Amino acid sequence: MEYKIIARDGRAKSAEMKTVHGTIQTPVFMNVGTVAAIKGAVSTDDLKGIKTQVELSNTYHLHVRTGDQLIKKFGGLHKFMNWDRPILTDSGGFQVFSLAGLRKIKEEGVHFNSHIDGRKIFMGPEESMRIQSNLGSTIAMAFDECPPSHADYEYIKKSVDRTTRWLERCRAEMNRLNSLPDTINKQQLLFGINQGGVVDEIRIEHAKTIAAMDLDGYAVGGLAVGESHEEMYHILDVTVPHLPSDKPTYLMGVGTPANILEGVDRGVDFFDCVYPSRNGRHGHVYTNHGKLNMFNQQYELDPRPIEEGCQCPACRSYSRAYIRHLFKAKEMLGMRLCVLHNLYFYNTMMEEIRDAIREQRYAEYKAKKLTGMAAGQNED
Repeated sequence: MEYKIIARDGRAKSAEMKTVHGTIQTPVFMNVGTVAAIKGAVSTDDLKGIKTQVELSNTYHLHVRTGDQLIKKFGGLHKFMNWDRPILTDSGGFQVFSLAGLRKIKEEGVHFNSHIDGRKIFMGPEESMRIQSNLGSTIAMAFDECPPSHADYEYIKKSVDRTTRWLERCRAEMNRLNSLPDTINKQQLLFGINQGGVVDEIRIEHAKTIAAMDLDGYAVGGLAVGESHEEMYHILDVTVPHLPSDKPTYLMGVGTPANILEGVDRGVDFFDCVYPSRNGRHGHVYTNHGKLNMFNQQYELDPRPIEEGCQCPACRSYSRAYIRHLFKAKEMLGMRLCVLHNLYFYNTMMEEIRDAIREQRYAEYKAKKLTGMAAGQNED
């Protein structure tokens, strides 16, 4: 991997990251395809057409269905889903948090009950690395625990210390796997994850500890899980300065367009979130003038596209009236068009962010973007 910072504007940075599967321009929004597909009937050809740079899939979900061994036999995730650009795989660590009623955490790893059929599953650092190696992703995430953001101090401290020990095991196992002759991607990269809830001193100490490990990249995890936006931004303010600025920084699971703009302003250059696809499937679409609900009756005879000037597949060809009709008629095309629009909106926003940083006008861009989205029609 080669990570080269092209420009800085305040704390915001824009970089080029060369990987075995192509170059990533940052800041970047990774389009979420949990089980190797974007929900909403979006193909990998579609993803290229809407300027997607990186696709994100989930280790746990692909392990329980369809199975990482099968995908390895097929030649890895890139061949399986017909995608020749970078893929990041989440480690399964978030499921330790989200499936709290179905798991038991121990030093060796986590015992799960599958959310699909209830069968017993064990996943620790080594298992997570092996699954991600079988998938052959460009970037593998270290296995961690995401403690509840407002858990008590002692629980968070013990959890973070264990996550550090797990990270050391992840690195050792990845080095072993990348040396094997049958490994699909021998240049797979490893990102470590900073945790610590909303406790400043734990976050800072953990950032310093993992920074010293000289990993390929660093993520800030355990945010957007119940804390306020102000708490999230504060944790970024105190944590990111202690992560290596010459390595990629990833804010996991975030977020809204405003969250991303604020994250970029604090030195983050990788983002992911299900919001654009999930909202699109329910007829909620992002524009530069606020968020629209395509079910609203006011669009019944509206001949305009979702957003004037947008070059996404929906806006180039279809009216608000027609898209509303599709949702009212329960036709899948409406969902598909809105998902495509939202992902295009996000990917285009990231393109604009990169240009603004490289032209030393990010503060102006951010202010204008936030004002436009807040002042316009917002129909949550």
